[in-house]
Amino acid sequence: MQFHIENMTCGGCVKGVTRAIQSQDPAAEVSADLESHQVQVTTSAPREKLVSALAEAGFTAV
Repeated sequence: MQFHIENMTCGGCVKGVTRAIQSQDPAAEVSADLESHQVQVTTSAPREKLVSALAEAGFTAV
């Protein structure tokens, strides 16, 4: 699944996004593109759980 995270602007943000996603699915594969603010996630976790975890970490995912 794919997310657009506008406020992901640096490597630290990528680590925070990855941690938030992997808190819901430790086996999730996360690939981020800072320039386009896109995150590609391979996971079995439901999208809603990931959006919620990202919001708790301070990231708005669309």
